[in-house]
Amino acid sequence: MDKLIGVTDSLLTEAGFMIEEYKRRRESGEKGDFYQDVKPYADKVKSLNDQWRSLSEEWVATSRPKHLHLPQISNTYDNIEMLSVHCFFPESSFNRFISHYQSVSYVLGTQLHELRKD
Repeated sequence: MDKLIGVTDSLLTEAGFMIEEYKRRRESGEKGDFYQDVKPYADKVKSLNDQWRSLSEEWVATSRPKHLHLPQISNTYDNIEMLSVHCFFPESSFNRFISHYQSVSYVLGTQLHELRKD
């Protein structure tokens, strides 16, 4: 349980970085370099995200939290993957990026609340 709390908290921190990076790049118009910025960051997030999905699926299956379900875990996993790449590209759709960010933040925040409640 502590490992899941730590990984979830780390992903929430990364999501905060992603929204700030996206906003900064929208203002400057500067794209991220694929090999220097995008790939290393996306690989780092993928490792964390893979751990989170595995631990979360197990937790949802055993604990059966009231407000979280397996499809939300899967969708959040996909949204985090997308955000970790798109945050470096200012031409990414603003509404879509914000929508995915809000969804990720909601699920991770709800999960942390549920985990700390137990």
